[in-house]
Amino acid sequence: MIKHTLCGLLLSTTLAGQATAAEKLTLVLDWYINPDHAPIMVAEQIGAFKAEGLDVKIVPPSDPALPPRLVAAKQADLAITYQPQLHFFADQGLPLMRVGTLINSPLNTVMTLDKSITSPAGLKGKKIGYSVSGIEQATLATMFKHEHLNPDDGKLINVNFQLTSALLAGQVDAVIGGYRNIEALELKLQGKDPVVFNVEDYGVPAYDELIIVANRDAVGEPKIKKFLTALKKGNDYLQAHPQESWLAFAKAHPELNTELNKQAWQASLPLFARDPARLDKPRYQAYEQFLFDNRLIKKITPVEQYAVELH
Repeated sequence: MIKHTLCGLLLSTTLAGQATAAEKLTLVLDWYINPDHAPIMVAEQIGAFKAEGLDVKIVPPSDPALPPRLVAAKQADLAITYQPQLHFFADQGLPLMRVGTLINSPLNTVMTLDKSITSPAGLKGKKIGYSVSGIEQATLATMFKHEHLNPDDGKLINVNFQLTSALLAGQVDAVIGGYRNIEALELKLQGKDPVVFNVEDYGVPAYDELIIVANRDAVGEPKIKKFLTALKKGNDYLQAHPQESWLAFAKAHPELNTELNKQAWQASLPLFARDPARLDKPRYQAYEQFLFDNRLIKKITPVEQYAVELH
């Protein structure tokens, strides 16, 4: 009887341990699921989160502006956002900390279908479509300065996120804000051969495109480190098995099984951070300075207040 009771106790303790082993973590994406999120999706595919004792809930946002604010309000554990945005959040005093990086190079480009334009200098006097005011003007002004042009040498036209259609319709001569791993491919699938200028090649400081933020109060929680460990495993597997990972992703999300997403999956492979936890502090300082010099933030905030490396 005692032996049976003991066995029962041991069994119930083991089951209770298993039940509580998976710690819940909510990750809010920056946008609907797409190839930019491949390492996260693959980490889920291969059970990397579970292996770290995590039960990760991946949530696409109802509004792309919400994810960081949900984390700031402690309504989600982690959010995907953009390094340029993080500097604005720091300037506004939001309690957000960059804890990881998903894509560690800019995706932003200037694109044109005009083959006679071989550098941004060729944009003088041209109509350039944009979507996000402030940062895109500063980016373009910096590229123009690099090419010995004046900031107002191009005519900026707000195309309200219709970048490719505005370019295809000839409403504008070029666009800024199209991603090298999405819109550039989209134009090629339309039978076009775009001329693409990467912003960091023309005087704009390089930055991490997609980053992971946590609430400042939660940075020390072990589950955040565990998430980053699993994310690295996901990316390692993705890099080793890109085709197999794509097929599994396409099967899990049939609505995303398009030629554009298939090509974007491949094109994004070299852009993912090999070590998501690693922080390039000088890069953050340089971009903070760039925003300050362009009067887009009011003050210089020390990197330690909005970014951390967890190892």
